[in-house]
Amino acid sequence: MRRLVFMAALLVLLASNSRAAHNPSVAVLDFGESRFAHQAAQNLREYLRATRELQVADVDLARAAAKGIGYAGSLNLSISEARDLGAALATDFYIIGDAQTLRRSAYSRPVYYESYCSIFVVSARTGQLVIWDRFSVDSDQAAEDRLFKELSAEKTIHRILIAVRNTQDIERAQRTIAVATSEPLIEEAPETDEVAEVKGIRLPRPYRRLRPDYPESAARAEAEGTVDVLVDVGADGEVSDVRVARWAGFGLDEVTVATVRKLHFFPAMKNGTAIAMRVLLRYNFRKPPR
Repeated sequence: MRRLVFMAALLVLLASNSRAAHNPSVAVLDFGESRFAHQAAQNLREYLRATRELQVADVDLARAAAKGIGYAGSLNLSISEARDLGAALATDFYIIGDAQTLRRSAYSRPVYYESYCSIFVVSARTGQLVIWDRFSVDSDQAAEDRLFKELSAEKTIHRILIAVRNTQDIERAQRTIAVATSEPLIEEAPETDEVAEVKGIRLPRPYRRLRPDYPESAARAEAEGTVDVLVDVGADGEVSDVRVARWAGFGLDEVTVATVRKLHFFPAMKNGTAIAMRVLLRYNFRKPPR
């Protein structure tokens, strides 16, 4: 009987370890240099670790790895930069962010404080921004404590976990498709018009240039950034695919992709023949003047 109990306990332990081994790993980097920023990041680490669904990386190792490749806290990374950071951290995902408490004043109310925390969840393998969120609390007092409660809310942690799991499933499916199919080649646009001319290429040109609107989600965060997109333009001048090559979060990526999909082009020409071509488009976002 004791032997059966021992074997049952051993099987439970092995199953538990097996599940843990397959749990995705995540590093949470500091959200700034202030005491509040460090505490916000540490609280999030503890909340995620408590779920037992993620393996949360050691904070000191993560800090050293990020510092080793020169990461300085940017929330506006190219896919290549994001992958490099992910490789240094050696986790499946990582979370970067910014947290501050600011003293505010307004005509309609006395001086108050705003505490905010922006978090970006990034896939270390692909460098893609998985989700972003921004929490903001203003109060005459205890703004920071109220924000910590927002971070620890079940819906916040659940959203991160769901995003991680869904991203793993999507990336697994994409790897399977990539192995099973051979994607048709599309010519990359030369870096300059001069190089294109030497090669006998005329680059695609939009019929009409459209400018993405600055979204309210970015306005609330007073966010600025650069969004780069790789755009596949067919031989008919129509956009067939848009991929974010540098993300900025706060809704800026989404409005950029939506705007680019509305464009129509004079197609690229090579030696007088229309060809498909992949071009890089860049959009710089700045806060509108008050």
